[in-house]
Amino acid sequence: MSNKKNVQRALLSVSDKAGLVELGQGLSAMGVQLLATGGTANALEEAGLKITRTDALTGFTELLDGRVKTLHPAIHAGLLARRDLPQHMEQLRGAGFFPIDLLVVNLYPFEKTVSKEGVSLEEAIENIDIGGVALIRSAGKNHADVAVLTDPGDYQSILDEMKGNSGALSLETRKMLALKAFRHTSAYDTAISGFLGSRFDAGKEGIFPDRLILAYRKKSGLRYGENPHQAAAVYEEMPPRRGTLASSQAIHGKELSHNNYLDFESALSLAHEFDEPACAVIKHRNPCGCSSGPSLSIAIEKAVMADPLSAFGGMVAINRVIDQAAASTIMEVLKQVRKFDGLAAVDFTPEALELLKAKKDTTLVKTGEMPREAVRVAMRGIGGGLLLQTPDIHQLDPKELKVVTKRAPTEAEMRDLLFSWRVVKHVVSNAIVFGRDGVTIGIGAGQVNRVGSVAIAAKMAGDKAKGAAMASDAFFPFPDGVEAAAKAGITAAIQPGGSLRDEETIATADKYGMAMVLTGIRHFKH
Repeated sequence: MSNKKNVQRALLSVSDKAGLVELGQGLSAMGVQLLATGGTANALEEAGLKITRTDALTGFTELLDGRVKTLHPAIHAGLLARRDLPQHMEQLRGAGFFPIDLLVVNLYPFEKTVSKEGVSLEEAIENIDIGGVALIRSAGKNHADVAVLTDPGDYQSILDEMKGNSGALSLETRKMLALKAFRHTSAYDTAISGFLGSRFDAGKEGIFPDRLILAYRKKSGLRYGENPHQAAAVYEEMPPRRGTLASSQAIHGKELSHNNYLDFESALSLAHEFDEPACAVIKHRNPCGCSSGPSLSIAIEKAVMADPLSAFGGMVAINRVIDQAAASTIMEVLKQVRKFDGLAAVDFTPEALELLKAKKDTTLVKTGEMPREAVRVAMRGIGGGLLLQTPDIHQLDPKELKVVTKRAPTEAEMRDLLFSWRVVKHVVSNAIVFGRDGVTIGIGAGQVNRVGSVAIAAKMAGDKAKGAAMASDAFFPFPDGVEAAAKAGITAAIQPGGSLRDEETIATADKYGMAMVLTGIRHFKH
């Protein structure tokens, strides 16, 4: 027995009318009887097509302002009847109903509606589709006999297959369409629950519900993953949110890779840590240079030149609109660095864009304004599951700092300490940052012992470490890290505290005349 099924009768009920008329014309040309609801029927009739309206099948006009129009046995029995069961077909005929072989439905634009600024709860509720979802589920369940089309992008391929098979569709196609349809309704329901979760009190479940349902839409495939032998794609939250990396727009250069996205996420998080103009240069998810300053041009130059060797091929993020002056600075520093893989900013002026487009191998990304709270919940995949946590957006209050050494930091040292503390939060643990005058001069990242990170930062800083500040993302388990920093020339340190050997560490700082303050909060980044 052939798994192909002829399409003799189609029901069309769509919110998005894109491609509708062409589909209707194609089906009609193959002798398919067209059934349609309200606005869909109007559009098809205006195109000159012969339509049977659903109220002629059900004997009822639309009720409750259109809330009820397809919820009727005449329609659902036609979709759900199994053609291989004689009793189903006899019951269908006995009721005066007939089979429906193709369903074409797309749903009320809930996601588009709730993506609008200032959308009211009432407007969102009215855009929750009921009948369309029920139709899709009926047709999808009975995909052995019925095809369900939910994506206008599939219209032409379905017409082509039917033309090539005397009006029939294969079981493989019906399976593919059913799977796509159920994914569509699942994402639709998830968007609804996500929106209502943001508007209603989640109660005891809070931000970590007992059942986590996520809705993401594929934004694009990527060239490859972390390595060329790995496949990759990027997905965007549904409904999409402004001010996130996923919603950003690449406006020049080649498409972003998997690793580009990871580095941009790190760079943007660091750059937007600052209220004043700031620039962050990231390589392999770690800063190789960061600066904040009185002007964007100064911040860019200092951040890049903090480690020009490592900046080669890095991803750069800026927390401002890039104007012509800033673009000119970027072009100047590139003469020494030679290449950035990517440059992200809130926006680019036309003059700046014209200058920067000369770098063909640098991808330019426009993010729009990015709030620090852009990430609601941070997620990471593990084998068979996910880890969730609230994002690390803690902002240090200088009044909460505790000076624990005999000498308190000077005003200049305190500025350097607070700058370095902002940066160290974005460095992979164990993390050490040396900072001075609003620029990083040494960064030690990802070492398995803290004194090793100090040694790397000290080697990178060289003589610049003399009189500079040091930030540590977690406490010093032994005083050796502080001693190594003091010998390199560091005069002030900021760290969480909380080690059993805090007294030894503080005594070592006093021994070298170093000022030390404790934050009481840790910033591990794994």
